[in-house]
Amino acid sequence: ERILYYTGRINEIHDVRGKDGVGAKMDSMELEREKGITIQSAATYAKWGNNHINIIDTPGHVDFTIEVERALRVLDG
Repeated sequence: ERILYYTGRINEIHDVRGKDGVGAKMDSMELEREKGITIQSAATYAKWGNNHINIIDTPGHVDFTIEVERALRVLDG
């Protein structure tokens, strides 16, 4: 969320839990906002100067290891 904000991709920083009614940009599932964790991987990009940065938001909880492995396989592709 902060990288997206500081690179100008979004205008405001929001919490995953969505206490403000908005929620984090890359955590769009209702369950993610309810639990405050990433469940489904999401990809986006940002530009910083002359650099193009690919961002993969993957779950950090051990219960979602398979989702992380699936996202990394796509990257290896």
